[in-house]
Amino acid sequence: MLKARLISAAILVPLVVCGVLFLSTPVFSAILATIMLLAAWEWSHLIPVEHTVVRVIYTLAMAALMWMLWQAGLSQLVFPLLLLAMIWWLCALFWLSRPQLCAVHSALNVNLKLFAGTLVILPAWAALVTLHSGSERGPILTLMMMVLVWLADSGAYFAGRQWGKTKLAPAISPGKTWEGVYGGLFSSLVFAAIAGMLFSESVRWTLMFMLVAGIAVLFSVAGDLLESLMKRHSGIKDSGNIIPGHGGIFDRIDGLVAAAPVFLAGYLWLDL
Repeated sequence: MLKARLISAAILVPLVVCGVLFLSTPVFSAILATIMLLAAWEWSHLIPVEHTVVRVIYTLAMAALMWMLWQAGLSQLVFPLLLLAMIWWLCALFWLSRPQLCAVHSALNVNLKLFAGTLVILPAWAALVTLHSGSERGPILTLMMMVLVWLADSGAYFAGRQWGKTKLAPAISPGKTWEGVYGGLFSSLVFAAIAGMLFSESVRWTLMFMLVAGIAVLFSVAGDLLESLMKRHSGIKDSGNIIPGHGGIFDRIDGLVAAAPVFLAGYLWLDL
């Protein structure tokens, strides 16, 4: 399993880095949309939706929404989408504090979770595309935001294994600890400080960037826990098996989908 994870990472990480830095925004948005649609397909499995036809319709509906947003102009619609995302993730925090909500498999709960999946995936796609297209430094900012989430995930894993004692959310994910959260946050803030100093000569810019990075990373934890909650409700271990050693697409982007709109909202709000 570890060997498969390392091989997959060795292949995927350079592809992602090159794609983010060197692809034009239209191509980047199309490839990202494909990834997000695969994640939407997996989300419908996590709920779980039992009928394949419904899963297909849900994924196609998500594709249609992305197309309409692109045609209408994301730059004009990104602020309402970010506001919607902020409201949703605050509601998600409340849901995570009461994991028994919607735990029973019923038609109503399935529909609520399908709607939640739309609020998870659609604003994340829009935020990443908007950040990538925002300026000449958009691609590097997009990559920096991704690295923040990757480091938070890795830092949490190693800190949790080494010092983890206090459970973060035992009813949702017994393996996660507060020590892991602190380790992930510390790793990301160190990177944000270094990146900020290299990216700008302004101390204020660096500090504000660290603030945005820290809040986005904390929300990435919420994204991770939300997927764990869906798995807990349905008794499913992985969202899929498309990536050897890593599970599904959603297993790899659960933190990113939460962090992306929060990062962009903070970046725009602070006028960085």
